[in-house]
Amino acid sequence: MRSHQTLSSLALSIALLAAPVAAFAQDKVMATVDGKSITEGDMKLAEFEIGGDLGNLPPATKRRVLVEYMIENQLFADAAEKDKLSAGPAFEQRLAYWRRRALRDTYFDKAVKGDVSDGVAKAFYEDQVKAMKPEEEVQARHILVDTEEKAKELAEKIAKGEDFAKLAKENSKDPGSKDDGGMLAFFGRGQMVPQFEEAAYRLKKGEVSAPVKSQFGFHLIKLEDRRDKKLPTFEEVKDRIVNSMIQKKAQEVANTLRTAAKIEYIDPEVKKLAEEQDKAQAEQKKAMEAQIKAQIEKMEKEGKTPPVVPGAEKK
Repeated sequence: MRSHQTLSSLALSIALLAAPVAAFAQDKVMATVDGKSITEGDMKLAEFEIGGDLGNLPPATKRRVLVEYMIENQLFADAAEKDKLSAGPAFEQRLAYWRRRALRDTYFDKAVKGDVSDGVAKAFYEDQVKAMKPEEEVQARHILVDTEEKAKELAEKIAKGEDFAKLAKENSKDPGSKDDGGMLAFFGRGQMVPQFEEAAYRLKKGEVSAPVKSQFGFHLIKLEDRRDKKLPTFEEVKDRIVNSMIQKKAQEVANTLRTAAKIEYIDPEVKKLAEEQDKAQAEQKKAMEAQIKAQIEKMEKEGKTPPVVPGAEKK
């Protein structure tokens, strides 16, 4: 019995993250082929299968492409029936595979997607927002030049009243901001090289820095504004939250099912790789537990109260 959480979870997430809902409230007929109906439900299943290949087509165009795809499917299926290809080992193998796939998708909808509603996602979002501390972000102009001497020369001109934006247009080596007078978009911590970020955050509004050296050259920075970074709305991040929760739930369900099953690898090469991965995972877990145990013992010796770590209690 093997876990192989990484590979199994990844495969499951990729294959099933966008799995369609099994039941459709309305099964509107979209087209017919020799009297056989192609429905809205068929189209939804087709979208799951080939939707990723359709890119950002307009909705109406996408619907037309999906209908045509299903029409072609029906034409080929009818031709196969006429050629008596609906029996035999090859057909039975395909049928068994797609039956497993249909069962898997249906169970995924029930056991995974069924637990991840918009309400659950919104509750998670609200909990995260409550825990977030306001982050400050700043907006600045800058002039980038090759030498410190040039930066000092421009700094003197600014100190005497010359316009920072004008000098940026005339002298800056930064093609992305030069034409806009050196203006940069608002940025937060960790978005700029450290030297630039530290200098910008130390400035007061309207203040200009001394020459700042970075890997790009020498900068003069003028702070234009400060503000608290706006938190994304639920609607802006809902899809990402839902997808993340679905992936997490899929991993949990897959691990539970694998633990309860007897899995044997018959192919020698696959078996060898599986055993190597099991060994690597066990060693990684053992090393992590030893590290946590050592940290707890160190804190206890120092008279500190160690944090409670599930599964890492001293033995």
